[in-house]
Amino acid sequence: MRELDDRDRRILAILSKEARIPLKALAARIGLSRSATTERVATLEREGVIRGYRADIGQMDRGMVVAILLVTLAQTPSMGVLDQLAGYPDIRRVSSVTGQLDLVVEVEVPSIDRLNTLRDLIATHASVQDLTTLIVLRHDIERG
Repeated sequence: MRELDDRDRRILAILSKEARIPLKALAARIGLSRSATTERVATLEREGVIRGYRADIGQMDRGMVVAILLVTLAQTPSMGVLDQLAGYPDIRRVSSVTGQLDLVVEVEVPSIDRLNTLRDLIATHASVQDLTTLIVLRHDIERG
């Protein structure tokens, strides 16, 4: 993979906040033509720097069950697991971490039954070695 330059970093910063920005508007904000911007975005996608575009939905219902799944993988990286996790709309965030764990998965589900179903689906993936579930009782401090 080539080294990212300042314009690539600016593209990534904008897309991380505004994934649906029209290419014409993105090009204007970074000071390149639409075709040059399109080529840069395509290169970032091809190289795996941009792995996808997602909607980041805020909490819709206060009655939801919020949980954190701590995942240990048999080997890393495991893009298959990340692809699977990206397909579940109940998953709010997936973070790769250092230490004994590999992934911290934040979920928001309508019920404990749905949490159990989701947990079972993830735990049965061939790359998942161990999965621990923590149910969030409350958010004591939350910053936007």
